[in-house]
Amino acid sequence: MDTKRFSGKNIIVTGAASGIGRATAMRLAAEGAYVILFDRDSAGLDDTAGQINIKGGFCATYTLDLTNEASVQKAVASVVTKQGSLHGLFNVAGGSGRRFGDGPVDAATLAGWHTTMELNLTTMFLMCKYAVPPLLETRGAIVNLGSVLGLVGGDEDFATHAYAAAKAGVVGLSRSMASYYALRGLRVNVIAAGLIATPMSRRAQSDEHILSRLPQLQPLTGGFGQPDDIASTAAFLLSDDSAFITGAVLTVDGGWTVR
Repeated sequence: MDTKRFSGKNIIVTGAASGIGRATAMRLAAEGAYVILFDRDSAGLDDTAGQINIKGGFCATYTLDLTNEASVQKAVASVVTKQGSLHGLFNVAGGSGRRFGDGPVDAATLAGWHTTMELNLTTMFLMCKYAVPPLLETRGAIVNLGSVLGLVGGDEDFATHAYAAAKAGVVGLSRSMASYYALRGLRVNVIAAGLIATPMSRRAQSDEHILSRLPQLQPLTGGFGQPDDIASTAAFLLSDDSAFITGAVLTVDGGWTVR
């Protein structure tokens, strides 16, 4: 493997303050990328940047609300102005809507629906809207983080219907983009993640019932996936190693969706 396969490339990672975003940013930087870190958590961004810098990598941080169109437009424009080009985008930012009112459709609130959609789908739309023009110039790549819940139904333990709908929307948005922009050389793919040990999944990580179900849910390991499992997949899909892949939905789920 070319350990510097991203040398000379500028890549934005959203949700870079922790979890999958942090792990992927560190992976890309280790392989030579100049990584631009987007998140609303400035302290977390500083921690990620510090870890990248300690290991000899290069990065820049932008603290912003990805649901705010003007902020996204300004930040992406700033990246392109400062770096001169953009080669990749990994959309990780999102989150559970439970605390906002997401749940089974008959119990979910309209406010919970709107907030969950904004966090998980509107943010991705806005990032793609403003990143696509510079990515077309470099024939770059976009990877969007989805979920197994956007592909299969969640049972009573995973009944967050707005979240599932948003993640299904990620697939529809990504495949539509992949088809439309293929003739211009821009690749767009999805990672449908299973249960990964991140701050977002802390509820599940401390739930003895869900822990007891992991051998059934993710039989390959019987446990949670790790952020690095997603980071290595994202790095592949952002690299020239996947130059003939677009519109794919790659499940990284320990076997969840094969059952």
